[in-house]
Amino acid sequence: MSILHRVSGALLFLFLPFLLFLFDQSLTSELSFEVFKGFLSNIIVKLITLVLAWAFLFHFCAGIRHLLMDTNHDAVSKEKGKSTSIVVFVVSSLLTIAFAAKLFGAF
Repeated sequence: MSILHRVSGALLFLFLPFLLFLFDQSLTSELSFEVFKGFLSNIIVKLITLVLAWAFLFHFCAGIRHLLMDTNHDAVSKEKGKSTSIVVFVVSSLLTIAFAAKLFGAF
């Protein structure tokens, strides 16, 4: 759990300039937004976007877990740590699957 939290944070940190550039380009004009949509239609870019979405969702859920563990010291035990880590995996996986379904046009 800890290593995945670090990996997801590192991915977000490393790709932040790229994401900010894409965001800036999408807001510049209607033409740049159309170029952005065309760029995002590439399957490789969609897969990279999906990995970054997983990194964000996992990192967010794990961060909420850490905040809850900081505020409730009864939750800091080996058994509670294992159960909350499973919850983080399940919730972040479900959210990532929902994002993937939207990204690839399921709805």
